[in-house]
Amino acid sequence: MSAFTETAFLKKLAELNSSQQSIQTLSLWLIHHRKHHASIVKTWLRELHGVPEPKKLTFMYLANDVIQNSKKKGPEYGKEYMNALPKAFTHIGETCSTEKLFGSLGRILKIWEERGVYDSKIIDDYRTRLNCKKGLDNTASSTAGEERREAKRKHEDNKHRSKKTRPSPSRVEEKTSSGNVLEHNGNGDDSPYVPLGEPPEPEDLIKALISIENSASSDAVVRERIANLPPEISEVSCLSKLEDKESAQNLAKQVNEAVELLNDYNSRLAAEMEERTKLAVMLRDFQAEQKELLAQAEKRLEESKKKKEKVLAVQKEIRDHLSNLPDLTQLPDVTGGLAPLPSAGDLFSIH
Repeated sequence: MSAFTETAFLKKLAELNSSQQSIQTLSLWLIHHRKHHASIVKTWLRELHGVPEPKKLTFMYLANDVIQNSKKKGPEYGKEYMNALPKAFTHIGETCSTEKLFGSLGRILKIWEERGVYDSKIIDDYRTRLNCKKGLDNTASSTAGEERREAKRKHEDNKHRSKKTRPSPSRVEEKTSSGNVLEHNGNGDDSPYVPLGEPPEPEDLIKALISIENSASSDAVVRERIANLPPEISEVSCLSKLEDKESAQNLAKQVNEAVELLNDYNSRLAAEMEERTKLAVMLRDFQAEQKELLAQAEKRLEESKKKKEKVLAVQKEIRDHLSNLPDLTQLPDVTGGLAPLPSAGDLFSIH
Protein backbone atom coordinates (compact mmCIF):
# COMPACT_ATOMS: atom_id res chain seq x y z
CA MET A 1 0.00 0.00 0.00
CA SER A 2 1.41 3.39 -1.02
CA ALA A 3 2.88 5.74 1.59
CA PHE A 4 0.79 8.58 2.99
CA THR A 5 1.36 12.16 1.93
CA GLU A 6 -1.13 15.01 1.86
CA THR A 7 -0.53 15.38 -1.88
CA ALA A 8 -1.38 11.72 -2.43
CA PHE A 9 -4.51 12.06 -0.29
CA LEU A 10 -5.66 15.15 -2.22
CA LYS A 11 -5.21 13.26 -5.48
CA LYS A 12 -7.27 10.35 -4.20
CA LEU A 13 -10.01 12.71 -3.01
CA ALA A 14 -10.09 14.33 -6.45
CA GLU A 15 -10.48 10.91 -8.08
CA LEU A 16 -13.10 9.73 -5.57
CA ASN A 17 -16.55 8.89 -6.98
CA SER A 18 -19.81 7.57 -5.53
CA SER A 19 -19.23 3.92 -6.42
CA GLN A 20 -18.79 1.37 -3.66
CA GLN A 21 -15.39 0.26 -4.95
CA SER A 22 -14.04 3.80 -5.06
CA ILE A 23 -15.14 4.66 -1.51
CA GLN A 24 -14.08 1.36 0.05
CA THR A 25 -10.67 1.49 -1.62
CA LEU A 26 -9.91 4.95 -0.26
CA SER A 27 -11.41 4.04 3.12
CA LEU A 28 -9.07 1.06 3.48
CA TRP A 29 -6.11 3.24 2.50
CA LEU A 30 -7.03 5.79 5.18
CA ILE A 31 -7.55 3.11 7.83
CA HIS A 32 -4.14 1.68 6.96
CA HIS A 33 -2.61 5.13 7.53
CA ARG A 34 -4.61 5.85 10.70
CA LYS A 35 -1.54 7.23 12.48
CA HIS A 36 -2.08 10.32 10.29
CA HIS A 37 -5.74 10.54 11.37
CA ALA A 38 -5.52 14.15 12.56
CA SER A 39 -4.06 15.40 9.28
CA ILE A 40 -6.45 13.24 7.24
CA VAL A 41 -9.62 14.48 8.95
CA LYS A 42 -8.42 18.09 8.80
CA THR A 43 -7.77 17.80 5.06
CA TRP A 44 -11.08 15.99 4.53
CA LEU A 45 -13.00 18.82 6.24
CA ARG A 46 -11.15 21.51 4.32
CA GLU A 47 -11.77 19.85 0.96
CA LEU A 48 -15.44 19.19 1.83
CA HIS A 49 -16.07 22.93 1.75
CA GLY A 50 -14.81 23.24 -1.82
CA VAL A 51 -16.44 20.33 -3.63
CA PRO A 52 -19.81 20.46 -5.48
CA GLU A 53 -22.94 19.49 -3.60
CA PRO A 54 -23.23 15.92 -5.00
CA LYS A 55 -19.64 15.15 -4.00
CA LYS A 56 -20.24 16.37 -0.45
CA LEU A 57 -22.46 13.31 -0.01
CA THR A 58 -19.64 11.10 -1.32
CA PHE A 59 -17.28 12.72 1.23
CA MET A 60 -19.79 11.92 3.99
CA TYR A 61 -20.12 8.32 2.77
CA LEU A 62 -16.33 8.08 2.94
CA ALA A 63 -16.30 9.41 6.51
CA ASN A 64 -19.05 6.96 7.48
CA ASP A 65 -17.11 4.02 6.05
CA VAL A 66 -13.89 5.04 7.79
CA ILE A 67 -15.62 5.66 11.13
CA GLN A 68 -17.49 2.34 11.17
CA ASN A 69 -14.80 0.07 9.73
CA SER A 70 -11.88 1.49 11.71
CA LYS A 71 -13.40 0.67 15.12
CA LYS A 72 -11.62 -2.70 15.28
CA LYS A 73 -8.28 -1.04 14.59
CA GLY A 74 -8.70 1.72 17.15
CA PRO A 75 -10.80 4.73 18.20
CA GLU A 76 -8.66 7.39 16.49
CA TYR A 77 -10.94 8.17 13.57
CA GLY A 78 -14.14 8.03 15.61
CA LYS A 79 -12.82 10.65 18.03
CA GLU A 80 -11.22 12.83 15.36
CA TYR A 81 -14.33 12.89 13.16
CA MET A 82 -16.52 13.59 16.18
CA ASN A 83 -14.74 16.94 16.50
CA ALA A 84 -14.90 17.70 12.76
CA LEU A 85 -18.46 16.61 12.00
CA PRO A 86 -20.19 19.59 13.72
CA LYS A 87 -18.46 21.91 11.25
CA ALA A 88 -19.24 19.56 8.36
CA PHE A 89 -22.96 19.32 9.15
CA THR A 90 -23.19 23.06 9.77
CA HIS A 91 -21.53 23.77 6.42
CA ILE A 92 -23.87 21.41 4.55
CA GLY A 93 -26.93 22.70 6.39
CA GLU A 94 -26.10 26.31 5.49
CA THR A 95 -24.95 25.85 1.89
CA CYS A 96 -26.82 22.88 0.42
CA SER A 97 -30.43 22.46 -0.64
CA THR A 98 -31.22 19.13 -2.33
CA GLU A 99 -33.57 16.75 -0.54
CA LYS A 100 -31.55 13.73 -1.68
CA LEU A 101 -28.48 14.96 0.18
CA PHE A 102 -30.38 15.71 3.39
CA GLY A 103 -32.31 12.45 3.21
CA SER A 104 -29.13 10.40 2.77
CA LEU A 105 -27.37 12.17 5.63
CA GLY A 106 -30.44 11.68 7.80
CA ARG A 107 -30.22 7.94 7.17
CA ILE A 108 -26.52 7.92 8.07
CA LEU A 109 -27.32 9.64 11.37
CA LYS A 110 -30.05 7.09 12.03
CA ILE A 111 -27.60 4.25 11.41
CA TRP A 112 -25.06 5.81 13.79
CA GLU A 113 -27.75 6.13 16.45
CA GLU A 114 -28.96 2.53 16.01
CA ARG A 115 -25.43 1.10 16.08
CA GLY A 116 -24.22 3.31 18.90
CA VAL A 117 -21.48 4.89 16.80
CA TYR A 118 -21.99 8.17 18.67
CA ASP A 119 -24.06 9.19 21.69
CA SER A 120 -27.66 10.22 20.99
CA LYS A 121 -27.03 13.76 22.26
CA ILE A 122 -24.15 14.17 19.82
CA ILE A 123 -26.26 12.88 16.93
CA ASP A 124 -29.11 15.24 17.91
CA ASP A 125 -26.61 18.10 17.71
CA TYR A 126 -25.57 16.93 14.23
CA ARG A 127 -29.23 16.85 13.14
CA THR A 128 -29.80 20.36 14.48
CA ARG A 129 -26.79 21.69 12.59
CA LEU A 130 -27.80 19.87 9.40
CA ASN A 131 -31.33 21.28 9.47
CA CYS A 132 -30.39 24.78 10.63
CA LYS A 133 -31.09 26.45 7.27
CA LYS A 134 -32.29 23.58 5.17
CA GLY A 135 -34.42 24.54 2.19
CA LEU A 136 -34.41 25.27 -1.50
CA ASP A 137 -34.25 29.03 -0.90
CA ASN A 138 -31.61 28.75 1.85
CA THR A 139 -33.64 31.03 4.13
CA ALA A 140 -33.60 30.91 7.91
CA SER A 141 -37.35 30.56 8.27
CA SER A 142 -38.19 27.89 10.83
CA THR A 143 -41.68 27.63 9.34
CA ALA A 144 -40.26 26.80 5.94
CA GLY A 145 -37.97 24.27 7.56
CA GLU A 146 -40.93 22.57 9.21
CA GLU A 147 -42.80 22.54 5.89
CA ARG A 148 -39.84 20.90 4.20
CA ARG A 149 -39.59 18.28 6.94
CA GLU A 150 -43.30 17.58 6.57
CA ALA A 151 -42.87 17.29 2.81
CA LYS A 152 -40.02 14.90 3.38
CA ARG A 153 -42.17 12.75 5.67
CA LYS A 154 -44.93 12.65 3.05
CA HIS A 155 -42.35 11.76 0.44
CA GLU A 156 -41.11 8.85 2.59
CA ASP A 157 -44.71 7.69 3.18
CA ASN A 158 -45.47 7.80 -0.54
CA LYS A 159 -42.27 5.92 -1.27
CA HIS A 160 -43.25 3.28 1.30
CA ARG A 161 -46.70 2.87 -0.28
CA SER A 162 -45.25 2.75 -3.77
CA LYS A 163 -43.24 -0.37 -2.89
CA LYS A 164 -46.30 -2.39 -3.88
CA THR A 165 -46.12 -1.06 -7.46
CA ARG A 166 -43.81 -2.52 -10.04
CA PRO A 167 -40.60 -0.47 -10.48
CA SER A 168 -39.39 0.86 -13.78
CA PRO A 169 -37.10 -1.63 -15.57
CA SER A 170 -34.46 1.03 -16.11
CA ARG A 171 -34.30 2.13 -12.48
CA VAL A 172 -34.71 -0.15 -9.47
CA GLU A 173 -34.39 0.90 -5.82
CA GLU A 174 -33.25 -1.67 -3.29
CA LYS A 175 -33.63 -0.94 0.41
CA THR A 176 -30.56 -2.14 2.25
CA SER A 177 -30.01 -2.98 5.89
CA SER A 178 -28.03 0.21 6.34
CA GLY A 179 -31.18 2.26 5.69
CA ASN A 180 -29.96 3.82 2.47
CA VAL A 181 -31.47 3.39 -0.96
CA LEU A 182 -29.26 1.76 -3.55
CA GLU A 183 -30.25 2.74 -7.08
CA HIS A 184 -29.43 0.31 -9.87
CA ASN A 185 -29.33 1.86 -13.32
CA GLY A 186 -30.26 -0.30 -16.27
CA ASN A 187 -27.24 0.86 -18.26
CA GLY A 188 -24.86 -0.97 -15.92
CA ASP A 189 -23.19 2.13 -14.46
CA ASP A 190 -21.77 2.05 -10.95
CA SER A 191 -24.55 2.64 -8.47
CA PRO A 192 -24.30 5.16 -5.61
CA TYR A 193 -22.39 3.69 -2.71
CA VAL A 194 -24.28 2.28 0.23
CA PRO A 195 -22.13 2.00 3.36
CA LEU A 196 -21.77 -1.58 4.52
CA GLY A 197 -22.06 -2.61 8.13
CA GLU A 198 -19.20 -3.85 10.24
CA PRO A 199 -18.33 -7.40 9.13
CA PRO A 200 -19.31 -10.07 11.66
CA GLU A 201 -16.87 -12.25 13.51
CA PRO A 202 -16.63 -15.77 11.98
CA GLU A 203 -17.88 -17.28 15.25
CA ASP A 204 -21.02 -15.11 15.19
CA LEU A 205 -21.69 -15.99 11.56
CA ILE A 206 -21.33 -19.71 12.28
CA LYS A 207 -23.75 -19.45 15.23
CA ALA A 208 -26.29 -17.66 13.03
CA LEU A 209 -25.99 -20.35 10.34
CA ILE A 210 -26.44 -23.14 12.88
CA SER A 211 -29.39 -21.37 14.47
CA ILE A 212 -31.20 -21.02 11.15
CA GLU A 213 -31.09 -24.79 10.69
CA ASN A 214 -33.66 -25.11 13.48
CA SER A 215 -36.04 -22.60 11.92
CA ALA A 216 -39.79 -22.98 11.48
CA SER A 217 -39.37 -23.91 7.81
CA SER A 218 -37.34 -26.94 8.89
CA ASP A 219 -39.93 -28.16 11.40
CA ALA A 220 -41.34 -31.08 9.43
CA VAL A 221 -43.54 -32.23 12.34
CA VAL A 222 -45.51 -28.97 12.57
CA ARG A 223 -45.76 -28.68 8.80
CA GLU A 224 -47.22 -32.17 8.63
CA ARG A 225 -49.73 -31.35 11.36
CA ILE A 226 -50.86 -28.28 9.41
CA ALA A 227 -51.07 -30.27 6.17
CA ASN A 228 -53.24 -32.88 7.90
CA LEU A 229 -55.73 -30.43 9.38
CA PRO A 230 -59.27 -31.46 8.43
CA PRO A 231 -60.73 -29.43 5.54
CA GLU A 232 -63.90 -28.55 7.45
CA ILE A 233 -62.03 -26.19 9.78
CA SER A 234 -61.20 -23.84 6.89
CA GLU A 235 -64.35 -24.20 4.79
CA VAL A 236 -67.38 -22.16 5.85
CA SER A 237 -69.57 -24.27 3.60
CA CYS A 238 -68.97 -27.25 5.89
CA LEU A 239 -70.94 -25.57 8.69
CA SER A 240 -74.19 -26.47 6.95
CA LYS A 241 -73.40 -30.12 7.50
CA LEU A 242 -73.42 -29.79 11.30
CA GLU A 243 -76.38 -31.73 12.65
CA ASP A 244 -76.14 -31.25 16.41
CA LYS A 245 -74.58 -29.20 19.16
CA GLU A 246 -71.95 -31.79 19.99
CA SER A 247 -70.66 -31.80 16.43
CA ALA A 248 -70.50 -28.00 16.49
CA GLN A 249 -68.57 -28.03 19.78
CA ASN A 250 -66.10 -30.59 18.44
CA LEU A 251 -65.57 -28.49 15.33
CA ALA A 252 -65.11 -25.34 17.43
CA LYS A 253 -62.46 -27.15 19.48
CA GLN A 254 -60.65 -28.23 16.33
CA VAL A 255 -60.79 -24.69 14.94
CA ASN A 256 -59.41 -23.21 18.17
CA GLU A 257 -56.56 -25.72 18.21
CA ALA A 258 -55.81 -24.98 14.54
CA VAL A 259 -55.81 -21.23 15.20
CA GLU A 260 -53.40 -21.69 18.10
CA LEU A 261 -51.16 -23.95 15.99
CA LEU A 262 -51.16 -21.54 13.03
CA ASN A 263 -50.60 -18.47 15.22
CA ASP A 264 -47.59 -20.09 16.81
CA TYR A 265 -46.20 -21.27 13.47
CA ASN A 266 -46.77 -17.88 11.82
CA SER A 267 -44.93 -16.18 14.66
CA ARG A 268 -42.03 -18.56 14.23
CA LEU A 269 -42.01 -17.94 10.48
CA ALA A 270 -41.98 -14.17 11.04
CA ALA A 271 -39.05 -14.57 13.45
CA GLU A 272 -37.31 -16.78 10.90
CA MET A 273 -37.72 -14.11 8.21
CA GLU A 274 -36.14 -11.56 10.51
CA GLU A 275 -33.27 -13.92 11.32
CA ARG A 276 -32.70 -14.71 7.66
CA THR A 277 -32.70 -11.00 6.82
CA LYS A 278 -30.05 -10.39 9.47
CA LEU A 279 -28.10 -13.42 8.24
CA ALA A 280 -28.22 -12.10 4.68
CA VAL A 281 -26.77 -8.79 5.88
CA MET A 282 -24.06 -10.60 7.85
CA LEU A 283 -23.16 -12.72 4.82
CA ARG A 284 -23.07 -9.63 2.59
CA ASP A 285 -20.77 -7.76 4.96
CA PHE A 286 -18.62 -10.83 5.57
CA GLN A 287 -18.32 -11.50 1.84
CA ALA A 288 -17.35 -7.89 1.18
CA GLU A 289 -14.61 -8.12 3.79
CA GLN A 290 -13.37 -11.44 2.39
CA LYS A 291 -13.25 -10.03 -1.14
CA GLU A 292 -11.15 -7.14 0.11
CA LEU A 293 -8.87 -9.48 2.07
CA LEU A 294 -8.57 -11.69 -1.01
CA ALA A 295 -7.55 -8.70 -3.10
CA GLN A 296 -4.96 -7.74 -0.49
CA ALA A 297 -3.64 -11.32 -0.35
CA GLU A 298 -3.37 -11.47 -4.15
CA LYS A 299 -1.48 -8.19 -4.14
CA ARG A 300 0.91 -9.42 -1.43
CA LEU A 301 1.43 -12.68 -3.33
CA GLU A 302 2.27 -10.78 -6.51
CA GLU A 303 4.72 -8.57 -4.63
CA SER A 304 6.28 -11.63 -2.98
CA LYS A 305 6.65 -13.37 -6.36
CA LYS A 306 8.43 -10.33 -7.80
CA LYS A 307 10.72 -10.19 -4.79
CA LYS A 308 11.45 -13.90 -5.14
CA GLU A 309 12.35 -13.41 -8.82
CA LYS A 310 14.86 -10.72 -7.84
CA VAL A 311 16.39 -12.94 -5.15
CA LEU A 312 16.63 -15.86 -7.60
CA ALA A 313 18.34 -13.59 -10.12
CA VAL A 314 20.91 -12.58 -7.51
CA GLN A 315 21.37 -16.25 -6.56
CA LYS A 316 22.04 -17.17 -10.20
CA GLU A 317 24.56 -14.33 -10.58
CA ILE A 318 26.38 -15.50 -7.46
CA ARG A 319 26.53 -19.07 -8.77
CA ASP A 320 27.79 -17.92 -12.18
CA HIS A 321 30.37 -15.70 -10.52
CA LEU A 322 31.58 -18.53 -8.29
CA SER A 323 31.87 -20.91 -11.21
CA ASN A 324 34.19 -18.44 -12.99
CA LEU A 325 36.55 -18.02 -10.04
CA PRO A 326 39.72 -20.20 -10.01
CA ASP A 327 39.98 -23.11 -7.60
CA LEU A 328 43.03 -22.26 -5.47
CA THR A 329 43.42 -25.88 -4.38
CA GLN A 330 44.10 -26.90 -7.99
CA LEU A 331 46.97 -24.43 -8.54
CA PRO A 332 50.54 -25.88 -8.73
CA ASP A 333 52.92 -25.42 -5.76
CA VAL A 334 55.19 -22.63 -7.12
CA THR A 335 57.45 -22.56 -4.01
CA GLY A 336 58.58 -26.19 -4.18
CA GLY A 337 62.13 -25.86 -5.71
CA LEU A 338 62.99 -22.27 -4.80
CA ALA A 339 65.38 -21.12 -2.08
CA PRO A 340 63.80 -19.32 0.86
CA LEU A 341 63.82 -15.55 0.82
CA PRO A 342 66.56 -13.90 2.91
CA SER A 343 65.62 -12.43 6.25
CA ALA A 344 65.99 -8.74 7.13
CA GLY A 345 69.10 -9.50 9.16
CA ASP A 346 70.73 -11.24 6.18
CA LEU A 347 69.96 -8.28 3.91
CA PHE A 348 71.60 -5.71 6.22
CA SER A 349 74.47 -7.74 7.65
CA ILE A 350 78.01 -6.43 6.93
CA HIS A 351 80.56 -8.95 5.75
